[in-house]
Amino acid sequence: MSPPGSQADLDPPAGRAGKTDADILSGPADARRIAAVSQSAIEDTILRPGTVRINVQGAFIVDDEPVTPRSEQYEHDPRDIRLPYHTAVVSHIAVDIGGSLAKIVYFSHEDDATAVGGGRLNFLKFETDQIDSCIEFMRKLQAEHQRLNGSAPEELCVMATGGGAFKYYDRIRDALGVEVIREDEMECLIIGLDFFITEIPNEVFTYSEDQPMSFVPFPPQPPSIYPYLLVNIGSGVSMIKVSGPRQYERIGGTSLGGGTLWGLLTLLTGARNFDDMLKLAEKGDNSTVDLLVGDIYGTDYNKIGLKSTHIASSFGKVYKMKRTAEREAEDGCNCDYKHHEEDELVTGSSELPHGPAKFRPEDISRSLLYAVSNNIGQIAYLHAEKHQLPRIYFGGSFIGGHSQTMNTLSYAIRFWSKGTKQAYFLRHEGYLGAVGAFLKRQPRNWGRRNSFEGRA
Repeated sequence: MSPPGSQADLDPPAGRAGKTDADILSGPADARRIAAVSQSAIEDTILRPGTVRINVQGAFIVDDEPVTPRSEQYEHDPRDIRLPYHTAVVSHIAVDIGGSLAKIVYFSHEDDATAVGGGRLNFLKFETDQIDSCIEFMRKLQAEHQRLNGSAPEELCVMATGGGAFKYYDRIRDALGVEVIREDEMECLIIGLDFFITEIPNEVFTYSEDQPMSFVPFPPQPPSIYPYLLVNIGSGVSMIKVSGPRQYERIGGTSLGGGTLWGLLTLLTGARNFDDMLKLAEKGDNSTVDLLVGDIYGTDYNKIGLKSTHIASSFGKVYKMKRTAEREAEDGCNCDYKHHEEDELVTGSSELPHGPAKFRPEDISRSLLYAVSNNIGQIAYLHAEKHQLPRIYFGGSFIGGHSQTMNTLSYAIRFWSKGTKQAYFLRHEGYLGAVGAFLKRQPRNWGRRNSFEGRA
């Protein structure tokens, strides 16, 4: 494996006969070739950029292809969206650069020899710390677009959103030599979510332990999808009230979001990336770390509707166990306490000693995941209740399809609303902003249900 930041993960390796650059760009497990299109379509797109209409007829999410292996630079989301009837050239790509992750959305044509035609939307993500690798990937897309369509490099436009669209604007523009159009982050989130709700079947679902993925009816019922609350969980959390197309207002949020979880788990467990943290949480038992209602009452607290397994205090047992260990050491029950205090560390951590009471990284991860998710769920419910918003959608890379996160958020909404509200999730939850930026390049009313009213 090449070291982080090496060119080997981005350049096609030698000796791979029959593989085009497009194959490599789509990922090692993706053997699709991008088909060339007619010269008239190319000229139409180049002469009138932004007038290409994305044909979403028959759109569906690809579920039957293997996951592209994660590289040191990027991860290719396997859930591409097939657009079997779109044949025109798309002369732009979109990137949403947040505090932790940079997400890319781009369109590629299918080879008629291996597919039914049309093309697909591709989804990739990079850690923002690897922004140069992200830019290099866009450069390769630019070169492939030029090779297939005979266009000049500067004719591929980049639609950018998120804080990084401003922070890295000069770097992207100078590296690619193209027009970089910056779009408002909140607006892109709403445009992206509206698109997924109204245009893509089997995208939106609810979650419970009994029914892990229950898709909502499509097309959405009732026909009007407004009003709703979008809870976008990235490094921080934004809560946005959406009353209609282009009618939105940020009504709240919290700084305790994905960045909080990632930062604390990096300190406490030594996990190297967010995927590792989620894997730890899946194997964890938070009851060894959290103080539960049953630890206090010995049973359920039925009078106020609390089960014995409800969390009374996140990380509440850590302090109690540490104090118990200290008292035992002072009483002479553990003469080696001082050595333990100096030497024993949480497994996977190289920084934080915890005395004779050791806590597994898996349990710490699950406890902190619950703490952050429960807090977000309760705040989301309170905002939805205050503003009389019947539907709550959760987006952002923090969710990442992780069952414990979705279950915790769903439970919080059901619990606090007494079953009157549900949490809704998306299969492309981390790409709302990138898709919204991609669609900003489109003309008015291009979708089947007019999900976006943009500028012509």
